[in-house]
Amino acid sequence: MPKLRTVALVAGAALLARRTLRRRIQASPLWPMPALEEPVSGRPRSRALALLVTAHEEIADGVVQLRLEGHDLPRWEPGAHLDLVLPSGLVRQYSLCGDPEDTSAYTVATRLVADGRGGSREVHEQVREGMELTVRGPRNRFPLVEAESYVFVAGGIGITPVLPMLRALTDRGAGWRLLYGGRTRASMPFLEEVVKLGGDRVTVVAEDEAGLPDLDAWLGELPEGAAVYCCGPEGLMAAVEERVPGVHLERFAARTTAGGDVALEVELRRSGRVLTVPADTTVLEAVREELPDTAYSCAQGFCGTCQQRVLEGEVDHRDELLTDAERGDSMLICVSRARSDRLVLDM
Repeated sequence: MPKLRTVALVAGAALLARRTLRRRIQASPLWPMPALEEPVSGRPRSRALALLVTAHEEIADGVVQLRLEGHDLPRWEPGAHLDLVLPSGLVRQYSLCGDPEDTSAYTVATRLVADGRGGSREVHEQVREGMELTVRGPRNRFPLVEAESYVFVAGGIGITPVLPMLRALTDRGAGWRLLYGGRTRASMPFLEEVVKLGGDRVTVVAEDEAGLPDLDAWLGELPEGAAVYCCGPEGLMAAVEERVPGVHLERFAARTTAGGDVALEVELRRSGRVLTVPADTTVLEAVREELPDTAYSCAQGFCGTCQQRVLEGEVDHRDELLTDAERGDSMLICVSRARSDRLVLDM
């Protein structure tokens, strides 16, 4: 009997140890290093959905639209976007441009960027009808705020988050006007619908016909209480932001710096390592050389997976996700760098 009792105790202790170990690993993505009191690395992602591609069609020169069907899909508001997991594993963000009331499908569109990082080319060349894709979201960091009136500036594919806003405002009877620019009319997605929707409230500027739009004239005398929205190429958004500091922007790429980056030193406090991050390398890339299991996903500063706590140093935040409070003591290491020459991370 004592021997049976001993065996039972040993087995029970082993089971308890396994459960404790499992909880410990779940609590800290960097286990066996100490866990944070409130872990921020590996922030939980939105619930993943497996959706069927039921339409893959070119709707403008170089622009493909996808219809992704499912059942009882989460609702969304104008300005929301999806994280789309491509067959290669790349994660890219695309604005929803369909009907928010349609819970059976999501619609997104993307322009082929020949010199991009491969995501748009994969959508254009490898995604096909009948394929199942994983998406996360929807999430909205470009919401339509309440305002007395609205002024929109969209460039090319930047019309995608704006279009549901225009539909909603038109249904609501709200005042709005839109400047829609593009290289050619044939390259501007949803042009016919936008013009039909807005009539003389829409100004279309095709570069091959009229050159670049006159932003000074368009934004020179804004109505009092108007909310200004802009989405499009980085150059366009920077130009609008310079003229309207409070403009609402939608970016799907990290902000760039005019003077270029410089090398910096990063100390990983809990692991006791000090890294040199070259000017052409992200903090995430350098950290993963030392800690290969460091969690990340989009690598563009949007999903929050790679968020890390900052113990020392001044961060140059380049993400489009963190709140002001979160930026006080953390950063997204996939895109952000340092204003100081050294950072200390709690890793």
